[in-house]
Amino acid sequence: MMRWKPDNDILEKAVELRHELHKKPELSMQEKWTKAYLIDFIKENTSLQIVDRGKWFYCCYKKDQSKKNIAFRADFDAVPVEEAKDFVPYCSQNRGAAHKCGHDGHSAALAAFALVLDRYGAECNVYLLFQHAEETGQGAKECLPFLEENSINEIFAVHNMPGLELGAVAASSGVVQYASTGMILRFSGKKSHACYPEDGINPAYAMSEMILSLEELRLKKGYRGLTLITVIQVNVGEHAFGTSAGEGELLLTVRGEHGKELRDLCMSIEALAVEKAKKYGLQCAVRYEDEFEDCFNHSNSVDKIRRAVSQAGIPLQELKEPFRASEDFGRFTKQVPGAIFYVGAGVDHAALHTADYDFPDSIIETIVSAYRSITDLF
Repeated sequence: MMRWKPDNDILEKAVELRHELHKKPELSMQEKWTKAYLIDFIKENTSLQIVDRGKWFYCCYKKDQSKKNIAFRADFDAVPVEEAKDFVPYCSQNRGAAHKCGHDGHSAALAAFALVLDRYGAECNVYLLFQHAEETGQGAKECLPFLEENSINEIFAVHNMPGLELGAVAASSGVVQYASTGMILRFSGKKSHACYPEDGINPAYAMSEMILSLEELRLKKGYRGLTLITVIQVNVGEHAFGTSAGEGELLLTVRGEHGKELRDLCMSIEALAVEKAKKYGLQCAVRYEDEFEDCFNHSNSVDKIRRAVSQAGIPLQELKEPFRASEDFGRFTKQVPGAIFYVGAGVDHAALHTADYDFPDSIIETIVSAYRSITDLF
């Protein structure tokens, strides 16, 4: 069977688009230019309807009201990693931000698929969701109304993945990416002169005990899935040698294969923090950031991906285990059937979120071919 591929002019435009997005990366919740540039690209190259929702937008190809409504989602935020000058000809021009997770490629591929739909049509109604703030877990949460408002029957997404064969697709049912959350424990005591520490309440001792107890706490829970507690930052006191600290913060990333077990572990950490605070006469406050559900793939949706990929002549791999990294696409599949699949960036390709990473332009063709083949199943 001859493999279908997007027209060369569409692929060329998609690569040019990715390079422009790469030059001007924007961090989560700051993606004004990125969103506007993507909208302009689709307006200039297609006649698809565009719906601007402020921080995010979608466009749609409508066949008939009696047909199913399917959606494809791409993210467009960057990560806080510095890219070396001249790393690539289209290197980041925005200090402290770079597309080191490949969201520029994800969005360029979805925009290319918009051109394919405009040129060749489809036998169902197709919605293309361009989402902000995936890296913090906020974007999908804010985009959830999209599903109900458009009566989406099924939703799909893609992520490039270093370590997998270049251009191969991997897809599995069940949990494919871990749930996680950032946890901030603030301990409040009382400052004192450093020569009279007994007159104050220094949180350093409670925090030290807390850190040393975390691994034992995690292991004794006996969860069926893997859980992790990673110490991210410890802040106690200030740069003042005459003052004994009175305030401190402990930042953790808590991660779990199953969302329910993650939530249980977080409650146990909170209880331990309260216990340590009480022991030393401290106040303790807890807050959360960057909250991600476990990313769950529905088996019927994965079956469609496998059939589509096979029909498109794309190499198919099976995931051996879930990825520990989180992905906020899981919020969508808690509401409607769907699945995320992975396209290999190369076995020896630099890892995501590292300074040496860059999205491989060649896999835009693979992603668009997979999208087209999935759509053909409806």
